[in-house]
Amino acid sequence: MVGYGAHPAECLRVCVHESERCIAGNHDLAAAGRVDAGTFSPQARAAIEWTRTRMDRNGLDRLAALEPEDPDGEVALFHASPRDPVWEYLITGEQVRAALDASPARIVMVGHTHLAGAWRLGDDGRLDGGLVRGEETVSLEGGRWLINPGSVGQPRDLDPRASWAILDLEALTLRFRRTPYDVPGAQNAIQAAGLPADLGARLAEGR
Repeated sequence: MVGYGAHPAECLRVCVHESERCIAGNHDLAAAGRVDAGTFSPQARAAIEWTRTRMDRNGLDRLAALEPEDPDGEVALFHASPRDPVWEYLITGEQVRAALDASPARIVMVGHTHLAGAWRLGDDGRLDGGLVRGEETVSLEGGRWLINPGSVGQPRDLDPRASWAILDLEALTLRFRRTPYDVPGAQNAIQAAGLPADLGARLAEGR
């Protein structure tokens, strides 16, 4: 939610107040002081330090109260993976299989890679699926699933449009969506804030 853009307080407020379930990412945890910012790249570290100065105590306390996982319920949520909710990247089939083995949930949703994807582990042990480009609708009938909706603020698949997904548990469908947004406006806000220039430049490149 925070750590790269120029409107951390506003983003946090929308996510917390408009969501029934909300988990923290690694940048959120770093801004809250729960993860060492020294482990991040120089640009990310500078953005995290700037973010801390732009959020009031109430906002920082809200961040600090969030966990990087919410494994209960019909859909298990993890920022990174069930094995490591903060740091593990799930890209390969082997990583996805190990992640599903670490959670009993039929549907697991993750983030962290900023890449959209959906994998199905069948009852026969076969793993299908992979990364998703563009818009696509997937039927979730049968098997177990690991899903990544991508990233709204910083997709990294060379498509600058916001990446997100709609999970319909009644229809058992997953709809991946891409939405254009005001990239120049976000870039201008990043520049005006004095944040590292590359954080704005990369938005137009989808990386």
